[in-house]
Amino acid sequence: MNSKEIVFKAMEMGKPPRVPVAPFGCGVWTIHRSGTTFKALSQDAERMANTNLEIYRKFKPDIVYVGSGYNNLHAAALGGRIVFREIGAPDLEDPYVDSIEDIQKLDLSKIPSDPVIQTIWKAARMVKAQIGDEAVVTVTAWGPFTLAGQLMGVEKMMRATFKNKELVKATCDFAVKMIQAIFTPLVDDGTIPMITMADPTASGDLISRKQFEAFALPPLQQMSAWAKQKGVKILLHICGDTNNRLDLFGQTGVDCISLDHKVELSKAKAEIGNKMCIAGNVNPVVVLDRGSVSEVSEVVNRCLEVGAPGGGFILMPGCDHPPSVPDDNLRTFYELAKNYTR
Repeated sequence: MNSKEIVFKAMEMGKPPRVPVAPFGCGVWTIHRSGTTFKALSQDAERMANTNLEIYRKFKPDIVYVGSGYNNLHAAALGGRIVFREIGAPDLEDPYVDSIEDIQKLDLSKIPSDPVIQTIWKAARMVKAQIGDEAVVTVTAWGPFTLAGQLMGVEKMMRATFKNKELVKATCDFAVKMIQAIFTPLVDDGTIPMITMADPTASGDLISRKQFEAFALPPLQQMSAWAKQKGVKILLHICGDTNNRLDLFGQTGVDCISLDHKVELSKAKAEIGNKMCIAGNVNPVVVLDRGSVSEVSEVVNRCLEVGAPGGGFILMPGCDHPPSVPDDNLRTFYELAKNYTR
C-alpha cells in the first residue's frame, strides 16, 4: 500500500500495514525552513509548490499540506487587509461583518479571481502532478466557526453567541459556502482527495460544549455532507481541551479528528476510537520543539501504544508545530511510526 492508501485505510477505521504519520499543516515551519516568507510565496505558485515538495522528499510524510498558514487570506479575498509578519502566519487586520446585511453584500464570485487563492490552487496542482497518488495532497482552510470568527471578530462573535445568535448562525452558514468555494475547483478536478480544516475557535478553551453543539457542530455537518457528495474525505483539527465533547465529534461526519495534546488520548480512544479515526497528539512545543531525541522517542512510543492498536489512528503532533523544530526530532517522529509493529 502507498501512503495515500495507508491514510485512507485508517480513516475508514481499518488497520493498515503500518501506522500513518504526518504533521498537521506545518506551514510556518516549512516556509521558515525554506528561507522565504508568506508574502513572497503568496505571489509565487512554483516556489510554494517546491517548498512543500522539498519537505516531502526529505521526510516522506503521508499527508502533504499546500497553503497551510494562509487561512486568513481566504477571508481577505472578500474584504479587509492582510498584515504579514516576519515569522508566523498572516493576520486579517480588521473583521468586516457586523450584521446580516453585511453578509448579504459579500460576493463569493470574487473567490476564483483572488490572486492568493489562485496561487494556492496552482501550487496544489503542481504538487499533485509531482506526487500523484503516492501520498495525500490536501489544502488547508479554517473550519466554519473559526472563519466566521475572522469575518466578525472573535470577541464580538463570542458575545454574539449570547446576544445575537442569528448573526452567528448566518455568518457560519456563509463561512460554509465560502470554504466550499475555496475547495470546489481542486475537488472537482481531482487535485485533492481530502480537505483539511482547522477550527481552533471551536476549542473547549473558548466555547462551552453547549455552544459547540449550537454553533460549531451544524456547519461542520454541512461541510461533511458536501464532502461526501463530492467523494472526498475531511480531516478536522480542533485545538485545546476538548475532552468534554469527544462524543460530539462523531456527529460532525468528518473522517478523522485531529486532537490537541491537551486531550487524553486514552480517553479519546476509549470513547470514540471505535467510531472514527483519531489523529494525534504529540505535544508540538514541549516535545517536538524543545525535547531531546530520546524524549521524542519516549512520548511518540507512548502515543503509539495507546492509539495504534486496532487501527483507525494517525500519528500527528497535537497541533501545528513551531518553525524551530529540529530535523532530528521530526525524523525520529516519522521513523518510529513507520517502523511500529505492535
